[in-house]
Amino acid sequence: MNYIHFDHVIWYTEYGSPDAYLFWMNPEGVIRERYGFRMELTAGKGEGIESWREVTLIYNAALRQMETKMQILNEEFQHVHQYNPIEHIKARIKTPESIVKKLKRYGQESTIDNMVKYVKDIAGIRIICSFTSDIYRIAEMIAEQRDIKVIEVKDYITYPKASGYKSYHMIVTVPVYLSDRTVDTRVEVQIRTVAMDFWASLEHKMHYKFEGDAPEHIRNELIECAKMVSDLDARMLSLNDEILALTQAEEKEL
Repeated sequence: MNYIHFDHVIWYTEYGSPDAYLFWMNPEGVIRERYGFRMELTAGKGEGIESWREVTLIYNAALRQMETKMQILNEEFQHVHQYNPIEHIKARIKTPESIVKKLKRYGQESTIDNMVKYVKDIAGIRIICSFTSDIYRIAEMIAEQRDIKVIEVKDYITYPKASGYKSYHMIVTVPVYLSDRTVDTRVEVQIRTVAMDFWASLEHKMHYKFEGDAPEHIRNELIECAKMVSDLDARMLSLNDEILALTQAEEKEL
């Protein structure tokens, strides 16, 4: 048998067996869960392991590139406009459990090939803004990057989900330059306001608490909260626009 440690994950396989497992660890090094993957280990001595490690390397590299790009754009925006549209950035690699569940929903086997082919949000970056106007400004800046290709856009701000969820989603590809080739890697980008992010965090916790079947009165209350969040975002944007207009008027008088 063989064990390899990286990024709080242990990959384990029996030599000669197509069964491989991931042990997801917390920061203290305590094993939490084990998830089974059916692999094609033709030689039986590590090709599957190397494949998984390479996938992890590539998606982490894609996330680092996206984070750097966003930081540069934010700094450049501050230099030109004296304003930062980005409050903060969160990045994550999807957990093995989530990947396996998504593949099962798609009716696909839990293999590395299927993971890369069918799961679009293995790498995800969330960009948190102050105002709704910033969301579309940032989305436009991302789309204008010459080495980024926009694959898919879902505008849940203009067209919210029935639950009240609002956010702007993009699936993009980012080139990851390796020593012998370039890999265009998919990254999911979510752009939302601070208020939207607060609501989405609560909704996410509720979804897992009740396994997608929350009591009706809680769902209704959450929808009402979503309406209040939308109203807050609109009022804060209007207030900000008024402040900017007054500031510009004062500067003209000087």
